Amino acid sequence: MFGLFESQETKMRDNASNWLELASKVWNYRRDRLTTAESDELVERTENLKGLLKERADAARLKLGIESLEAILARTGGAIYPKTSLVENIEFFLVAAIVILGVRTYFVQPFKIPTNSMWPTYYGMTKENFPPSVQAPGLPASVFRFLAYGAQRRTMVAPRDGQISAPLVIRGDKVSLAYTIRKGRSWLVLPARVKEYTFYVDGAPASVQVPADFSDFDDVVFDTYFPDRAALMAQVQRAAQAGQIEEVSLKLDEANNGIYEALRVPLGKTVKAGEPIVRFDIMTGDQLFVDRVTYQFVRPTVGQGFVFRTDNIPDIARTFGAQYFIKRLIGVPGDEIEMREPMILRNGKPITGSSTFELNGNRVAPYRGYFNATREDSRYSLLFKGESIRVPDFSYLALGDNSMNSFDGRFWGYVPAKDVVGRPLFIYYPFTRRWGPAK
Repeated sequence: MFGLFESQETKMRDNASNWLELASKVWNYRRDRLTTAESDELVERTENLKGLLKERADAARLKLGIESLEAILARTGGAIYPKTSLVENIEFFLVAAIVILGVRTYFVQPFKIPTNSMWPTYYGMTKENFPPSVQAPGLPASVFRFLAYGAQRRTMVAPRDGQISAPLVIRGDKVSLAYTIRKGRSWLVLPARVKEYTFYVDGAPASVQVPADFSDFDDVVFDTYFPDRAALMAQVQRAAQAGQIEEVSLKLDEANNGIYEALRVPLGKTVKAGEPIVRFDIMTGDQLFVDRVTYQFVRPTVGQGFVFRTDNIPDIARTFGAQYFIKRLIGVPGDEIEMREPMILRNGKPITGSSTFELNGNRVAPYRGYFNATREDSRYSLLFKGESIRVPDFSYLALGDNSMNSFDGRFWGYVPAKDVVGRPLFIYYPFTRRWGPAK
């Protein structure tokens, strides 16, 4: 960085030293293949440049000495000199790849938060809705939003004029939109799994795809067409009384034969051809660096963010495969843990180690507290009401900060110690108020 302030003689001396180093490499690696004349000439010109350096010759004489040495190196250097730009680029990228892999493996690894199980501490993908009645950001604003927040636009367009209907899954007073998991693309190139939602306008289908981990699409649709969930249920009841509901069978995943039942329900709204049915931006999840070094020397501490691999957790690996998960560490080997909504007890006392525990325990908005597993849901396995558990040896217990919407240790149990990766270090993207040291 101080090269701008160096004298011409100093720069030329540094340049001459580099050429002498290259000449030494050519001599050592290729002298058995050089003719006697080539060998003698290379030695002579090398010694000449060394002499110029020793006598502290001026820049002009050093330049002549370098040019003389370069001429013989160009004839005798083989694959060492001169190098083509292709070879130099390949070497550069190979070295860069090795360095990056080394850093990722042993020091710091980038990690992207896919879901909102740790909200509001870390954000997964979220939405910003632009209903048809609202002006959506134009191209300049969209470019800025993409660069700053990772925002990507999704639009479902009406294929014709008519009334909108959507397939719904209705269980009691809970309503969700039906979808199918398909093979798709991330960034238009990388293979990925996506959720595809298909609506109908006067019987003609219109679809939109979102990442498989994106969970806010229901809110986008329901907030677009209904002031609240009561209005949605009222529309379902009106459609049922009018005989307008149609039963449909859908595949949950195109890769298997599993079928589930849904109801195609008119939403009570009409649209014109070419108009958006729904339009929204998907905001990227928090991207952070994970410290892989600390846990190699010290034991993880309760309350820390906690990154681990899922290879050896059957209930995760079976569904999601080998991935990295992030939760908060609740218990280390030997700890007695009990969930008493909305708080957690560790060894008989309210858990400490993170401000999140207190915020959840007191339900300080937007934190909603911790929730027990329920026996009505067969997917749960730990932390039922009134149950105290002991964390086994060589294992850890991890839960999400967003307990109401977290696939965590209550479902799949404990994290094997050998699969612990590290702790969150720094949120480097997107450029929001959360940018900075991880909590």
